[in-house]
This record gives sequence, C-alpha cells and structure tokens, in this order.
Amino acid sequence: MGSKSNRSRRYTEEFKRDAVALVRSSGKTVTEVAREIGVSAEGLRNWVKQDTIDRGQGRRAS
Repeated sequence: MGSKSNRSRRYTEEFKRDAVALVRSSGKTVTEVAREIGVSAEGLRNWVKQDTIDRGQGRRAS
C-alpha cells in the first residue's frame, strides 16, 4: 500500500537555490531543467515562483 509521502523527497535549500538559478540562467524551460536534474516540473515551478516572491518581484498569496 503506497502513499504519496513514500515517494516525496526533501531537498536542501541549497539544492533548490541551485535549481532555480539553473532555470534562470540556462534559457531552458522548467520542464527541461526538471527532467535533467531529476525533480518534478511542478515542484521546480513552485520553487521558481517562491524565489520570485522572496525577491519581492511577485505577488504573495493572501
């Protein structure tokens, strides 16, 4: 009996930061970068979105 939590992986803040930097500097899509580094595209997209908010360049959810 599998559950989603069994497949979830926790990534360090450094790994997330490096992944976001790769998206921003590579000219590749989030999906391409996610495939290359072995993470889900949805997860990487969320990291990029959160980074944008943290930099004060995006909207915060209310």
